[in-house]
Amino acid sequence: MDLTAMAAPLASFALVVGLLTLTPGVDTALILRTAALGHRRRAWGVVLGIQTGTMIWGTASAAGLSVLLTASRLAYETLRWAGVCYLLWMGVQLLRTRHREAAPADEPSDRGNGGGLWAGWRRGTVTNLLNPKVGVFYVAVLPPFIPAGQPHLAAGVLLTSVHVLEGALWSAVLIGFAHTLRSWLRRPAARRVLDRVTGTAVLGFGVKLALTD
Repeated sequence: MDLTAMAAPLASFALVVGLLTLTPGVDTALILRTAALGHRRRAWGVVLGIQTGTMIWGTASAAGLSVLLTASRLAYETLRWAGVCYLLWMGVQLLRTRHREAAPADEPSDRGNGGGLWAGWRRGTVTNLLNPKVGVFYVAVLPPFIPAGQPHLAAGVLLTSVHVLEGALWSAVLIGFAHTLRSWLRRPAARRVLDRVTGTAVLGFGVKLALTD
């Protein structure tokens, strides 16, 4: 692969996905909520999971696999409704969460053998992979940024890596911001408010996905 030929496409793609990264979505809501509640390890797990999903979508698109989402209505609809069900379920769970007392330090799930990190990674990965819009985005946007004559798979992975890097950097900013609110969020009432806001937002994303054709 000619890295010189990839320089201009990389810069342009970085701008496009940078704007996409800054746009609030369900990923942003999950990261902020998890980090603000003091689950810092789990929040980083969510970030790693989201970026894992992004890399899978980008690689699949570069390999031509996710073309099924645009070529097959059934494939797209199946994935879309799986995503709708998952988002609605997650939103309801957040709305039903109860906080009886504040934790004086990191939550127990953030200690030990990395259960907090693993739980966050699992949630982030599933949330991203069940969002068909990410796949459609890569099918539509990635090919024009790959110069003629360049290996499609290698160039696609390189471009996706730029998206992953920008997403990780922005997530670090979100986690740092949420950490400043931690003292306020030690109070159960504040945690309930955050869960209501996040749950409502996630439900809204689920409804939006359900209504999107």
